[in-house]
Amino acid sequence: MKSLRLFGLALGASLTFSTAAFAEDITIAVAGPITGGESAFGRQMKNGAEQAVADINAAGGVLGKKLALQVGDDACDPKQARSVAEKFASAKIPFVAGHFCSSSSIPASEAYADGNVLQITPASTNPLFTERKLWNVARVCGRDDQQGLVAADYIVKNYKGKNVAILNDKTTYGKGLADETKKALNKAGFTEKMFESYNKGNKDFNSIVSRLKRDNIDLVFVGGYHQEAGLILRQMRDQGLKTVLMSGDALADREYASITGAAGAGTLFTFGPDPRKKPTAAAIVEKFRGKNIDPEGYTLYTYAAVQVWAQAVAKAGTTDPKKVMDTIKAGSWETAIGKLEYDAKGDITQIDYVVYKWDDKGGYAEVNEKGS
Repeated sequence: MKSLRLFGLALGASLTFSTAAFAEDITIAVAGPITGGESAFGRQMKNGAEQAVADINAAGGVLGKKLALQVGDDACDPKQARSVAEKFASAKIPFVAGHFCSSSSIPASEAYADGNVLQITPASTNPLFTERKLWNVARVCGRDDQQGLVAADYIVKNYKGKNVAILNDKTTYGKGLADETKKALNKAGFTEKMFESYNKGNKDFNSIVSRLKRDNIDLVFVGGYHQEAGLILRQMRDQGLKTVLMSGDALADREYASITGAAGAGTLFTFGPDPRKKPTAAAIVEKFRGKNIDPEGYTLYTYAAVQVWAQAVAKAGTTDPKKVMDTIKAGSWETAIGKLEYDAKGDITQIDYVVYKWDDKGGYAEVNEKGS
């Protein structure tokens, strides 16, 4: 297949088209932040979708046809995401694996619903995505009300009697995760000492860090993305704070360690069980590593999203989005991240979040019950 070519779209959105796509191909898409502050995750998604398409095509394609892939860049911007979604809908794309940011997935899903496009997000965890009774949405990841519960449980067990602060970046994802974590903490009888927000894209967090220092905060939970979390961590260390930073799945990329350096050691975050270690992913992981790609974070989740759709199309005998979605919700699907089954909303029925800790070598591992 020839290389992919980029061209601009309205509001800065972009689509990538395979120049080898033929009329008989089935064209699908992946959409996420190919550019912007969260581009590390867009890269994960693109890698996962491309490998899934290559493997499906090598195995004979879907319904006797090859798959062709388009890539949409939303830069984690809601308006740009909707523009991408409208372009895909007008092109009659039957399926999109995307988006990454909840603030992109939610507005995009409405355009997809209107345009008869099935959407499976590998990464958007805000509950609202599947709570609006849209026919066309599903995900292969968990939700913030599940993730926040795990974070809160860890904090209650390991920081009883300590001072905890909760920060959020005001985004759909960040505030949603912070709110769910706070809700679970408060329900458990644990009251945070500080709850504060900041603007995504900020670089200077010294005023917030000064408040953390003044209030003797032992752990700060950050509902937000890795760029800002990394800067908060660095500025805490610059002011001499040993406060532990904890966050959610948006820290699941080595770019976080490149921002913090060795100072990031000890940072905690919640994420699903590492799919790279699952037997169902072993052969796929080897393919990625043969290309010098570490399939971390949401790479394999995106691969799995494409698998679910392709298997459901094969079972339904059609790419009709509504029939395929009915099939998805009625079946079970063997994927790189394990067996997946769905409820009526489009959420997977089994999800286990765990807590990870970054080390001083730029890697992370699951922590045990006692937090070590």
